[in-house]
Amino acid sequence: MRIATNSVADSIVRQIQQLSSQQARLQNQVGTGQRIFQPEDDPSAVGRVLNLESEQRQLRQYARNANRALELSQATFSGLQGIKRVSDRATEIGTLGTGGASPDALRAYAAEVNQLIEQALQLANSKLGHDHLFAGTAVDAPPFTVSRDVQGRAATFAYAGNDARTAIPLSSSATVTPGTAGDTNRRLGDFLNHLVALRDGLTAADSAAISAAQSDLIATEDEFVSALGENGGIQSRIETTQAQHEDLAASLESLVSKETDADLPSTIVKLNQTQTAYQAALQSAANIMRLSLLDYIR
Repeated sequence: MRIATNSVADSIVRQIQQLSSQQARLQNQVGTGQRIFQPEDDPSAVGRVLNLESEQRQLRQYARNANRALELSQATFSGLQGIKRVSDRATEIGTLGTGGASPDALRAYAAEVNQLIEQALQLANSKLGHDHLFAGTAVDAPPFTVSRDVQGRAATFAYAGNDARTAIPLSSSATVTPGTAGDTNRRLGDFLNHLVALRDGLTAADSAAISAAQSDLIATEDEFVSALGENGGIQSRIETTQAQHEDLAASLESLVSKETDADLPSTIVKLNQTQTAYQAALQSAANIMRLSLLDYIR
């Protein structure tokens, strides 16, 4: 049986094209270190990689959430520490004011407490970015409003926030509330009013009023100490979660690499074999194409 010359030529061309395509694919794998470029290269592996990449995207979002939660927690902790320092100094002044201080000393203490009030108000209305820290979830407006007397001094404070706490998801099954509780925020308003009472008691040289204000300040300070302890625990939890995120991210990256990375030694061997076959096919094609019509007739 004779084989048409066109059929032989077409078969040779197809074989050369297949070897050329395979050679280019293997060269690409060696050059990039990747073995998958199109879904048809390994459909099952592509499906697994897509699932892993989806998990990676979700993990990156949780990592961003954890970073934001830690920022809020740290800013809240810093604010509470500042308020605690104000409280410490105010309590100390209260002790000095009830110890038989002179009228001039009392007036000086009253002036200092007036500055502590303004400092505490600034801390109570502090923000991280555009969000107020001690407002619950009503973060768009200052949580503490103040009415002032004719001299411009703070007279009374009111809490304008709410008791809700923003919950930030750290994983599919865990959330964290980095802000302060509503009770803490309200006690912060009480603290501001206790400072006003201390200042007014010092101004009036009223020992009973000074002593009462000092006792109230000590009571609110216990709330701040408790809030600081809670906040420290929240920060520790967030940092632990961040470490877990990093470990999981490394594991997912390793799994993706196992699915997509080329086995270089094996790929190089295949490339050499393909190049040899390609050169042999070219040589065979050249030999066959040199045959004349008389060669087929014979």
